[in-house]
Amino acid sequence: MSAGTGGLLAGGADGPGHLRALTSVVLDTLESAARARGGPLPAGGPDAVARRTTALAAPVLPEEGVGEEAALTDLVRAVAEGAADPADPACAAHLHCPPLAVAVAAELAGAALNPSMDSWDQAPAAGVIEELTTAALARLVHPDAPAPDALITSGGTESNLVALLLARERAAPGLLRVVTGANAHHSVHRAAWMLGLPAPTQVTCHDGRIDPAALDRTLAGLGGGPVLVVATAGTTDEGRIDPLPEIADTVDRYGAELHVDAAYGGPLLFSEHLAPRLAGLDRAVSVTFDLHKLGWQPVAAGVLAVSDTALLAPLSLRTDYLNADDDTEAGLPDLLGRSIRTTRRPDALKIAVTFRALGRRGLSELVEHCVTTAEEFGRAVDARPALRRRPGAIGISTVLFRPVVADERGAEAGDAVVAEVRRTLLMDGRAVLGRAVAEDGDGRRRLWLKATLLHPAAATADLLPLLDLVEVAARRAAAGESGCGGTEAPAAERLSP
Repeated sequence: MSAGTGGLLAGGADGPGHLRALTSVVLDTLESAARARGGPLPAGGPDAVARRTTALAAPVLPEEGVGEEAALTDLVRAVAEGAADPADPACAAHLHCPPLAVAVAAELAGAALNPSMDSWDQAPAAGVIEELTTAALARLVHPDAPAPDALITSGGTESNLVALLLARERAAPGLLRVVTGANAHHSVHRAAWMLGLPAPTQVTCHDGRIDPAALDRTLAGLGGGPVLVVATAGTTDEGRIDPLPEIADTVDRYGAELHVDAAYGGPLLFSEHLAPRLAGLDRAVSVTFDLHKLGWQPVAAGVLAVSDTALLAPLSLRTDYLNADDDTEAGLPDLLGRSIRTTRRPDALKIAVTFRALGRRGLSELVEHCVTTAEEFGRAVDARPALRRRPGAIGISTVLFRPVVADERGAEAGDAVVAEVRRTLLMDGRAVLGRAVAEDGDGRRRLWLKATLLHPAAATADLLPLLDLVEVAARRAAAGESGCGGTEAPAAERLSP
């Protein structure tokens, strides 16, 4: 390899020097682009973002390259100026966290070394880091199990898919039936479809949580056979946690199995104060647990924890070039059965660095900060006559609220006002709030603005301007002054019955 070609690489003894110079370009561009954007989202909406991005990024594949620094400057600027920035307190729509700097730095190291986690000879030390990390997470979720284990996944969707896959294999030759709440994440239904299973049976929910009595009736009506009940600890729309102890008791009575999707709520386990909210989680045979939500990791950082490592046996696979029998017998670790993927990134590295840097106490403080901030934000909503919070407790760190003026418009028109408020703030680049349909105090389902508060450093005072923006946008929408097409919502958004 020529010296010129070697200078292109990030690894080896000389790579970090080359990478250092390019990283400076990236960091300088990120800094200037954030100032140019000036808020949580680029203003102007999809068409304006597409025009600005295309002007900087096209053609993506020119006949002659423009060089490393120019390409980095233009494309990083395009992505950063056009970003939804979760580090801005006003970016609070989704389970989309601002990553910790230490985790991003670890991600850079992993990318530069580029281990592939499918065989020992591609990831000698990274495999050990993953083993240590999954062992710690498995013990966190199943503290009393004799041999718990965990897999690193790309997120909740993959974790739920693998959980259903393992349950299907345990059920064979019987046909697995999946029972879940109406509050379940869509990935559970998609996983059943991908695995050729019957569509999940949905159980009635009350206040966004599975009704244990309805679950009992559902299981009684199935008449036996292998069943996997999927509960949720932290619903996407409301942050609700299903009544896990009652669900586990019901599951046990019928000889079924329990999987819990705790992609959102799982990190509550870091906190001694908050962990009791997840009582019963350890009774699940498998648990989805994400760290790119309430764990501040760059995407992707998913986990599937199981109560016994033997449950992972169906993932075992032999292929001579990755895990030949004689290599395994000679002591080379077999990594292939640790995922449904083959080539995969060393995502455990950033998790391990974060865990070691902060410790359980430091992680606990960040989780508790988000939960406390959400409670304070909810009280701030309650104190404003022009706004109304969804009745009931705050769901982990999710607050649902809507302008009172929407209530004065009737069901359909009121929901249209809520939808218009959100779009106005998006188009202006002023705030990123989510939307959720949930029961109101009268039992009717209405459209709400959703603030998902995952910022580990933002104080409540940093979030109060969001409420000012909502009040102003609501008055504009109610008066028909919005720039997003008035207050008439498309048919798909007329959500109230």
